[in-house]
Amino acid sequence: MIDQRLIKLCKSLVSYSMNVQKGDKVLIENFDCPDELSTQLIKEVYAVGGIPYHISRSISVRRALLQNATKEQIADMTRYDSLRMQDMDAYVAFRGSNNNSELSDVNEDNMTLFQSTYSKQVHLDLRVAKTKWVILRYPNGSMAQLAGKSTEQFEDFYFDVCNLDYAKMGKAMEVLQKRMKSVDNVHIVAKDTDITFSIKDIPSNKCAGDRNVPDGEVYTAPVKTSVNGVITYNTPSFLQGFKFENVRLEFKDGKIIKATANDNDRINKILDTDEGARYIGEFAMGVNPYIQNPMCDTLFDEKIAGSIHLTPGACYEEADNGNQSAVHWDLVQIHRPEYGGGEIYFDDELVRKDGVFLGELDVLNEDNLK
Repeated sequence: MIDQRLIKLCKSLVSYSMNVQKGDKVLIENFDCPDELSTQLIKEVYAVGGIPYHISRSISVRRALLQNATKEQIADMTRYDSLRMQDMDAYVAFRGSNNNSELSDVNEDNMTLFQSTYSKQVHLDLRVAKTKWVILRYPNGSMAQLAGKSTEQFEDFYFDVCNLDYAKMGKAMEVLQKRMKSVDNVHIVAKDTDITFSIKDIPSNKCAGDRNVPDGEVYTAPVKTSVNGVITYNTPSFLQGFKFENVRLEFKDGKIIKATANDNDRINKILDTDEGARYIGEFAMGVNPYIQNPMCDTLFDEKIAGSIHLTPGACYEEADNGNQSAVHWDLVQIHRPEYGGGEIYFDDELVRKDGVFLGELDVLNEDNLK
């Protein structure tokens, strides 16, 4: 018998997150997840009058494809999937990889080429910009291990996070969204971090279950050339199959002029993908009360209560600062006391200290969102 919590989630994805309307074409992309998930999503799309389409994918198969792929082959893959994506009104992807490091030994040049062509065109230029999209992970033993939980405990956590009252969260986010629209200077101080930038005239947006699930962030982007100082991220991050730790970025006039991590060559190769990869495309504040600790999965970690992410690479169209790149790397810093604390200032006013919002923004603190 299918888990009733999964049925609730699928209904919410179709009716709330994607807001599927009669006649909408919906692409369901399943990476290493059970068929029952796709089956339930298809049922829910049909139930509201949508037209479902489906792709089953495997990360290990993708690894085999990319290992020896040619430039022409990746261009063909991009062209084929672009044709399908541009015909879609909505998109949902479930990703349940059993090994986050599956792509770690793929030729680095091929990974960079795949990201700068396929990922940029199919996902950034088409899926993100043109469809009503939502992306999720799916609970499995591998994810439970990353989170330091038993499989059953992680499943309970997963459905608590994914099925929370996003409408309530969205309402609370409006206060922060409105406040950010009037801010010029942002100053962040934390362990091994002192960084400033302007968000003047850049739109701010709330994410309350209508793009990623789990969700819970309010985001904008810095004025492209305004970022100055140093930030050291205290959360590990998987990218291209490698676990980056102790990432430290130094900025001058918006550009990353020095980057170090547990593999300096690897991080700098990513940041040299194109010109925009060394500039910031997003600044966001995480507020999901159920996500407390990192598990090396961006979709969860960037929503951690009391966190921020400052993202090298492409901006979003909804918060356009003019930075274009094939890279969009959400690196996370947590400000709660157990992670070293941190302070955020808007135009010299302290608005969050050690992960706790102050003044009118306290509606976004954990106890008020559960």
